[in-house]
Amino acid sequence: MSGPLAAQFDAVPAGGWRVVTDAFVRSAAGQLLCAQVDARLAAGAVVYPPEPLRALSLTPLDEVRVVILGQDPYHGPGEAEGLAFSVQRGVKIPPSLRNIHLELSTDVGLLRPAHGSLLDWAKAGVLLLNTSLTVEQDRPASHAKLGWQVLTDALVAAVAQREQPCVFMLWGAHAQAKAASIEALGGGRHGLILSNHPSPLAARRPPVPFLGSRPFSRTQGWLAERGLPSVDWNLSP
Repeated sequence: MSGPLAAQFDAVPAGGWRVVTDAFVRSAAGQLLCAQVDARLAAGAVVYPPEPLRALSLTPLDEVRVVILGQDPYHGPGEAEGLAFSVQRGVKIPPSLRNIHLELSTDVGLLRPAHGSLLDWAKAGVLLLNTSLTVEQDRPASHAKLGWQVLTDALVAAVAQREQPCVFMLWGAHAQAKAASIEALGGGRHGLILSNHPSPLAARRPPVPFLGSRPFSRTQGWLAERGLPSVDWNLSP
């Protein structure tokens, strides 16, 4: 990322998410976050991804049908592309994403792609949101306590408060901590699909292993039962 963080907020499209992001960037928490990230940039830190709010531009609020919550952007050079779990084409596929590909294949029979970009999902109404939206090179979770959660909690709440039902895939304890507030804000109208995180350390462990949890077909079934359009999980070659 280059330039002040506030400029990233200025690039969020008008309407929808912009109501949430404008309120945040005007708040004390938003101003403190911008000041802290800008100070790290001024000190020479390399901050990823180049566009921290990219998910909001690719998946407008009124088009969200599924929410997948991650934790922290990838911290290696060229990896993070502003979408949770996704990496740019040509970048080595991280282990968690390999498990997502594996479950996609076994659950709904799709071929495992040779790349790690989930851009097609974002364009199909899948909000790929991390709870912390920036990170420093080779320093995982380095920005996890700078205040991003205030914003990302508000973004999740904006989806939960809509009348339109959607599915929240909550993988791992960090994401599952949002379940109670989603239920309360949504009045029970949203689908919650919970499992362990897809990381190699958790994907096969109890209580609910990610591998074999069938999140993609369960999402399709949940949407179909309510007469809602399905999600195209295909990823282009």
